[in-house]
Amino acid sequence: MGLNRSEKAVVVDKVSAQVAQSQAIILAEYRGLSVGALTELRRQARAEGVYLRVLKNTLARRAVSGTSFEGLAKKMVGPLMYGMSSDPVSAAKVLSAFAKGNDKLVLKAGAMPNYVMDENGVKALANMPSREALLATLLGTLQAPVAKLARTLNEVPGKFVRTLAALEEKRKEPV
Repeated sequence: MGLNRSEKAVVVDKVSAQVAQSQAIILAEYRGLSVGALTELRRQARAEGVYLRVLKNTLARRAVSGTSFEGLAKKMVGPLMYGMSSDPVSAAKVLSAFAKGNDKLVLKAGAMPNYVMDENGVKALANMPSREALLATLLGTLQAPVAKLARTLNEVPGKFVRTLAALEEKRKEPV
């Protein structure tokens, strides 16, 4: 038995709230995926903070209408699973990694705010480093000149001390 109108409204509201918090939505076709495989995918998604939902496309279209993901509505065809995350990369990583090991899960499309991408775009997004890795790289890049300056400034007194030590050794030598 299907959902009645008020239950559908509750589902749409819940998914709309999740869409509002998301930085990325990934669509994947799950046709032929076993219950065990689907359970494993959900476990992996939960561990990465990805909201995973199987939803009727009409309800999903209502949930994204009026948002920056509205362009994704045209891609909502067939039995789809929706992966949403506040980190733009994590949903793509989880679904893409699972799809590599299970040919029944097929990536269809994805979206970031005001940008819709195809399957190749989702795969490219999945290959990007996570936000934390990008921030660590940026921090290392910003720290490198400062660390080099500190070493250079530290070298001046060190060179002076070594010069004094060499002069002292030279004075101690008999002529």
